[in-house]
Amino acid sequence: MDVTVHERPGPDRPRGERRKEGRPATVRLAVWSARRPWRALAGWLAFVVLCLGVGSALGTHKATPADYRVGEAGRAETLAAEGHLDHAAVEQVLISARSGPLDRAAAGAVVREITARMAKLPEVAGVAPPVRSADGQRLRVAVTMKGPEAEGKDHVAPLAAQTAAAQRGHPELRVEEVGGPSISVGLDTQRDQDLALSEALALPVTLLTLLAVFGSVLMAAVPLVLALTSIAAAMGLSMVVSHVLPDAGVGNNVIILIGMAVGVDYTLFYLKREREERARSGGRLGPEALVELAAATSGRAIVVSGFAVVVSTATLYLATDVVFSSLATSTVIVVLAAVLSSLTALPALLVVLARRAERRAVRRGQPTSRRRAADARAAGNGRVWTALLRPARTHPAATLCLSVLAMLALAAPALGMQLRVLNDDSHSREIPAMQAYDRLTGAFPDLRVQHQIVVRAPAGRSPEVAKALRTLSARAAADPLYAKGTDPRVRTSGDHRTTTMDLSTPHKVSSPEARASLDRLRTRYLPATVGQVPGARFAVSGDVAHDTDYLAHQDAKLPLVVGALLVLTLVMTALVFRSVVIGLLGALLNLLSAAAAFGLVVVFFQHGLASWLFGVDPAATQAIGSRVPLFLFVILFGLSMDYQVFVVSRIREEVLRGVAPRQAVLHGIGASAKVVTSAAAVMVTVFASYMFLHLAEMKQIGFSLAAAVLLDAFVIRTMILPSALTLLGRAAWWPSRPGAGVVPATEGAPLAARASAG
Repeated sequence: MDVTVHERPGPDRPRGERRKEGRPATVRLAVWSARRPWRALAGWLAFVVLCLGVGSALGTHKATPADYRVGEAGRAETLAAEGHLDHAAVEQVLISARSGPLDRAAAGAVVREITARMAKLPEVAGVAPPVRSADGQRLRVAVTMKGPEAEGKDHVAPLAAQTAAAQRGHPELRVEEVGGPSISVGLDTQRDQDLALSEALALPVTLLTLLAVFGSVLMAAVPLVLALTSIAAAMGLSMVVSHVLPDAGVGNNVIILIGMAVGVDYTLFYLKREREERARSGGRLGPEALVELAAATSGRAIVVSGFAVVVSTATLYLATDVVFSSLATSTVIVVLAAVLSSLTALPALLVVLARRAERRAVRRGQPTSRRRAADARAAGNGRVWTALLRPARTHPAATLCLSVLAMLALAAPALGMQLRVLNDDSHSREIPAMQAYDRLTGAFPDLRVQHQIVVRAPAGRSPEVAKALRTLSARAAADPLYAKGTDPRVRTSGDHRTTTMDLSTPHKVSSPEARASLDRLRTRYLPATVGQVPGARFAVSGDVAHDTDYLAHQDAKLPLVVGALLVLTLVMTALVFRSVVIGLLGALLNLLSAAAAFGLVVVFFQHGLASWLFGVDPAATQAIGSRVPLFLFVILFGLSMDYQVFVVSRIREEVLRGVAPRQAVLHGIGASAKVVTSAAAVMVTVFASYMFLHLAEMKQIGFSLAAAVLLDAFVIRTMILPSALTLLGRAAWWPSRPGAGVVPATEGAPLAARASAG
């Protein structure tokens, strides 16, 4: 990476003698902010307020059911919607005894009261007669709401209020309501609570970690404040962008997750370099000059790192999935906000704090030598990092082999990874609606899964289609994969071109039996019945169909996303460092880190170790959320580029000065080790806090990212990378030849006096 640093004189030097030509835009922006710190801070705060104001005024545009449609299930839903036969929102009121047998007289009274209460509501289209369970101990009353199923959660509150009133009038019975709308409301409520919990956990943990790094409350507050303002700006911007790219409901969680990580990271990188230059200058340079020096090195590294994260994350758009697009949009926005804050607000804040510290030091009469010693200690790396780097320095070949083997051993369990779409079977049972769902489906198993068959045929073929569907239902009644004793209702659209029928199976959504019933329906029963009607086209939707088709859609897009990510990462790294070898090495190390993280998430979640060690709800284990691996893979590549750019930039600086390759590796990694491990500690604590959330996918994403960052910082960057670069020597920089013909620099030469080369 080319790092051009021009001499920046102190504030006492005449303005006409200061060098301005050739400064990169990052340096010019930082210098402007440093010279006008209060304007820069006011401008940044105004930007944050503007983003929040405009975003709040516009609101968030949520993704609609049509945005989630994929595969055959999506086609079926589209056909049903076009024929105005999409599912209505249905709530089930379940009546059961709290203990002992059901009092039928009391239950009958509740049924009559519920029917009367619900029938009066303007949101209700109809109330069905009660249905008794097979054992006679439970009654259910189906309440059909007006409007499509997707809008049910917005209007379910009055129904829930009537059910609660009936429960208060009959405390001896359990009267509860459950259905798609009430489950959606419960999930949204829990997601909001999780968001508040993640904020409550991440902030104090991050502050404590930063206090350990800086030893000063004021300095620890700098990264935290910038990260929080970046997050606030990103949340406002995401509301605006959602009107172009709909939000799938996970945006704010991702903004907090990634925003805290990269926001603190970028600030640490900048602060580390500013402290180094302050210690090196021995007090001869003013705060503005120090900011310029930091901007010329770490400032540019931050821009490159941010661009790398943005480009890597943008590959998620290739998955053509609304959830991945929402994840990508949130990540891109918060990373750009964090980069902007580090180039504007951070330099201004550093100057303000430096001037304040100078005034306090003068008032207290603190000796200059003491201040220089404090700066030197702050810029140093300490014994811990020296010890961590010793194996790579003394035995690079053995360290490389053993470290790679250890990472491959961690990655091995990933070969048995099982993916599934996390659905009603995996939602937290702390949600009251999910507890009611379990009791409802236990008493009425035919409500667990319904396959919606949608047929499009010429209007004149409508009677033949209806007859074929009834024949299909009769055949399925003799098959143990399908529910018995149900009377599937055949519905036909007003133009007689679209016909639908629901077919129930008593098995759980994620069970092999449910998947087998879908496969048998699509490949055997439908072709043999409806498929024989001339001109008829059919498709099957429902929870099982949607999950199956979604996984198939992901599998089809995975090679495209991963291939684009690998190519972009390799090309970007090679261009930045002018080395094909560094590009290949970076891609391989990122793959190794991701594979090891995959292996750990399989052991902890799929094999249930997380339940035993951390008390994780078993519903979040036994399988990996279908979106977790791809999201982890892409985000990890982007975050790893943070460390890659920062560490390799320091090494290249040394090589450009003419330092021997082996020494350059040791100096570069030694200079960056403390800040990398400090940044990793912050990332790990933020990511690990997501283990306390309820949403299964967020638990798995938080754990896997924490594990991956931990491995990346303490194994990849301190053992494998230095060992590999040491063994490669100058070949690591092929085809460029950095440092060739440069007179070796003396130790301690001021960075301001260095010139770029190569």
